[in-house]
Amino acid sequence: MISGGCFCGHLRYEIDPGDYPVANCFCSMCRRISAAPFVTWLILPKSRFHYVSGEPAILNSSAQALRHFCNRCGTPIAFMGDKRPDMVDVTTCSLDHPQNLVPTFSVHEESRLPWLTRLMHLPE
Repeated sequence: MISGGCFCGHLRYEIDPGDYPVANCFCSMCRRISAAPFVTWLILPKSRFHYVSGEPAILNSSAQALRHFCNRCGTPIAFMGDKRPDMVDVTTCSLDHPQNLVPTFSVHEESRLPWLTRLMHLPE
C-alpha cells in the first residue's frame, strides 16, 4: 500500500499500489489553495484511494470541482473534478514517501508564475 495523510495526522489514507502518472499543476486555484507556486499531484482511479482514518473537509473550489483537506491543520489532500469523474488527484507531498514520485508532465503552464522558470532553470 501507498500511504499518506495530513500534517497533524487526523486524516490518513491508502492507495492501492500501481504505476500512476504524476503532474505539476500551475493553475491559479492550486496556487491559492496551497499557497505555493504549483502543486504536484498523483493521478489515479478513485477506486484505488480510500481514507483509513478521519473524515476530510470538502471545498467546492469551483462549480466543477471538489477539494478534500484536513479541517484541523489545513493540509490539502485530494482534488476531484467533473471532467474526470472516476479519477482523484492526490497531493504527492501528503504521501509518507513522496521522494520516488517524479512528475512527468505539467498542466496549466499558461498560468505558471514567470519567475518560476528562472528559479528552476525551466525552459521559457
